[in-house]
Amino acid sequence: MNTLDESPTLLLSRLRADLTAAPDLPLTVVWPDGEAIEAHFHVTEVGRVRKDFVDCGGTIRSLTTCLLQTWVGDDIDHRITGAKLLRALDHAEPILGGEDLPVELEYEACNVVQLRLVAITPEDGALVMRLASKHTDCLAKDLCLPAARHPAAEASACGPGCC
Repeated sequence: MNTLDESPTLLLSRLRADLTAAPDLPLTVVWPDGEAIEAHFHVTEVGRVRKDFVDCGGTIRSLTTCLLQTWVGDDIDHRITGAKLLRALDHAEPILGGEDLPVELEYEACNVVQLRLVAITPEDGALVMRLASKHTDCLAKDLCLPAARHPAAEASACGPGCC
């Protein structure tokens, strides 16, 4: 398992600061396994995505992120730089609303996947953006896990919608 999986998701303010520090460097995006995506990717959308949901214990929750949608075109000479991504973030400011949101990246590889941005560092003449996987979790473990596996829970205390 990649140790970056446990890293916190990078916030928008940190991304902006790192891009500002090296605006002329091209961006390289690296999968959790260490492989880079195609160097000629585009960032086609910058979005503010809000997910409202109810967990399996009945608690209403909300999660808001800044989502960078990427696309790989046929123009293999295209390279995005820190300055270009900063301009895209500036254009998105009216919808981002000044919030310091966690940043995720969307990429199509057979299926559309979303990954967390966990680091951005200058390396070998590029700004390397490192990604980590997203994982599912039970947010109501105190209600949903059997008492034998989680002493604080009673088997009969399973909440609404709990599996």
